[in-house]
Amino acid sequence: MSSFRIENATILTMSPGHGPVEGHILECREGTITAVCPASAAPDAPVDEVIDGSGCVLMPGFVNAHTHLAMTLFRGYADDMPLKPWLEEKIWPIEMKLTEEDVYWGAMLGIAEMLRAGVTCFNDMYHHFEAGTRAAIDGGIRACPSGVLLGFLPNADELLDRAVAFATVTRADGARRIHPMLGPHAPYTCPDRLLQRTAEAAVAQGIGIHIHLSETAGEVQDSIDAHGVTPVRHMLDIGLFDAQVLAAHCVHLTDDDIGIIVDRGVGVAHCPGSNLKLASGFARVPDLLAAGAAVGLGTDGAASNNNLDMLEEARLAALIHKACADDPTVVPADAALGMLTRDSAAALGLGDITGALEVGKRGDMILLDLSGAHTQPLFHVESQVVYAARASDVKMTIVEGEVLVRDGRLTRLDEAAIIEEVKARAARLST
Repeated sequence: MSSFRIENATILTMSPGHGPVEGHILECREGTITAVCPASAAPDAPVDEVIDGSGCVLMPGFVNAHTHLAMTLFRGYADDMPLKPWLEEKIWPIEMKLTEEDVYWGAMLGIAEMLRAGVTCFNDMYHHFEAGTRAAIDGGIRACPSGVLLGFLPNADELLDRAVAFATVTRADGARRIHPMLGPHAPYTCPDRLLQRTAEAAVAQGIGIHIHLSETAGEVQDSIDAHGVTPVRHMLDIGLFDAQVLAAHCVHLTDDDIGIIVDRGVGVAHCPGSNLKLASGFARVPDLLAAGAAVGLGTDGAASNNNLDMLEEARLAALIHKACADDPTVVPADAALGMLTRDSAAALGLGDITGALEVGKRGDMILLDLSGAHTQPLFHVESQVVYAARASDVKMTIVEGEVLVRDGRLTRLDEAAIIEEVKARAARLST
């Protein structure tokens, strides 16, 4: 679709300081938003399609700031375990069996799930990242792919070289929906030498780094025992934060850590569902937000969540921190929505591209149907989206101006065929 206009919707632009507006239209041409204005001031130039948004909220698509998408293959495979044995005894061994085509189809399943749930952009770290990227391209979704780097693998340096070469080629190709990053797994799985090489390559290429950081209390204590400082301080000391960094989880932070994160512009991906399931703890999200950190939301992989529902993550983020702080005013609905859209994009370094409905940004948006019984009456749009709406309320998902979900149905992908393919592959991997 080269151009469209959406009319009659309540528009949530997610621009800072702007609330919902009525009586406005949005126009998108060639993948870029060209107008958000009162209907009476709509441009005269014709469009290819006029979309009726009656009963719906038009808002930016959700940005999943941290996931391992192909792990949809392992949904339900290893539940109710602590993180360390979950990784070492279950996940890492089965991942050694993965082929590129396994990753492609696992990612395809995740993309289908996310698009139907209003996710227009995701930040991924996984094995066989070229195959995961191919799935993103075929599915039409915006993606920030990075190959996971594990220092204990004998070819870790070769994998880094491959990831850098992939980023170089991908950026040269000008793929507008693909934004490659580098993905060292974590400080406890990557030696300093590998992390420093990664940072140097990221700076040279002008791309970001995606890493797990301070996810568990044990990880923090191990860093203090080994280096005398927390993981965040250690990453600062070895130069990782010379690059643009998205740090996933950041559950166990000191005041000093928070100061470093804000000062160095480190983006944070808060993953409340995964943190709860793995009993990793409760991140200091209100403190991070108060300090001015860019805090987005992520689902983590479907093996530790067990879904890719970003509305659920926004709801958890709003509710958990009220209880933790014994204060119902922390992380209000508008802040949770910001984390779901604008702030996740900013944490990824994509704030100029997506995350808000503003002229000049890419046409990544959703229509969320709020006409159902469970979302009525409609007193406050932001509250209703966060506390009452469901992923199944997503009526339309648009990425780069292309409608990928219409009336709740995928337009590019054959969901039934994807599911059957994944079933067969999961059965093989688990034996």
